Amino acid sequence: MDTLRDKAAIVGIGETLYSRNSGMSDVALLLQASVRAIEDAGLSPKDIDGVVLGYTNVVAEDLMSNFGTKDMAYSASVHLGGASAVASLQSAAMAVATGVATNILCVAGWNGYSRIRISSGMEGQPQLALSQLRSFEEPYGVFVPAQWYAPMARRHMYEYGTSSRQFGTVAVAMRKHAQLNDNALMRGRTLTIEDHQNSEMIADPFRLLDCSLETDGAAAVVVTSDGRARDMRHKPVYIMGVAEGHPEPPDQIVNRPLLTEVGVKKAAPRAFAMAGVTPRDIDVAEIYDCFTFIVICQLEDIGFCGKGEGGHFVEGGRIELGGELPVNTHGGLLSQAHVLGMNHVVEAVKQLRGTAGKAQVDNAEIALVSGFGDLGDGSLAILRR
Repeated sequence: MDTLRDKAAIVGIGETLYSRNSGMSDVALLLQASVRAIEDAGLSPKDIDGVVLGYTNVVAEDLMSNFGTKDMAYSASVHLGGASAVASLQSAAMAVATGVATNILCVAGWNGYSRIRISSGMEGQPQLALSQLRSFEEPYGVFVPAQWYAPMARRHMYEYGTSSRQFGTVAVAMRKHAQLNDNALMRGRTLTIEDHQNSEMIADPFRLLDCSLETDGAAAVVVTSDGRARDMRHKPVYIMGVAEGHPEPPDQIVNRPLLTEVGVKKAAPRAFAMAGVTPRDIDVAEIYDCFTFIVICQLEDIGFCGKGEGGHFVEGGRIELGGELPVNTHGGLLSQAHVLGMNHVVEAVKQLRGTAGKAQVDNAEIALVSGFGDLGDGSLAILRR
């Protein structure tokens, strides 16, 4: 399982401004984040010979034609919804470790507010593996992610006594961290548990403040081999372990024997085995937070606590800066921006570089990033400085 351990590293990061009206096309957003990541790595666009795109209708040729690249050795598109960004690191690591390509750009983003609104339905979004949902649930009014995942959250509450106030604890922590981030949509807008409890019910048990933001923006990273990484502008951030996992069945939720487990449950053992570490070794975690409950569920399935213990685990400041496991130090999808989780990867790199500013975790050496998408697909990356 250690085949890819430390064989690839992230050497460049880039983000756009996160907003609700970018005034740019999806391609332009992706290009802006990409160029910033490439420049951060000390490279030129022509040095990129591989592209891995996460959950987008944009294709690699749209980027490469603008880069002026003469020889694109590798391209891939990962369609795992919000698990795509972290899963793209696995694809990139395999490609550079085997010599298929040298410098690979991983990029994700969209006009997720001004052009596509998830809350208004899934029209215009990349095709997902949702045939069962469309055939058997949409006719009864189940159209959007809050409705897909609500039965999972409600079952967790029934089985383990998890409460809405514990969901709110996650939202409050993410908003608190966003106050430290100049590029966060919810900066300047503080949040209390009472605010959460008084917010509008969207799909029981999810309230408005349980739901992630809708955002225009993009983020990108550059991945290269361990040998090349040593000569780059910044100290490399090595990919120690990476994996993806899928629930059973992967194309529906309500017919699963277990509603309270997700794909990262399968990915986590593989990623930790590859990295040669355990959850106790993680200094900071960037957990995909499309909904507050999904954070609690992943913390359990990754192994930070036992099944059913996630609600209590997030209480008492444990997931806040200064706590036992700082989570989403940038504000996450709930309070920074929703760009499909690539901003989580960027934040993990900043933490390991020691450049996370006011949100910096002291002596952060190992970071974990998770992805969650579609109907429970999961991805996990363990990074080190």
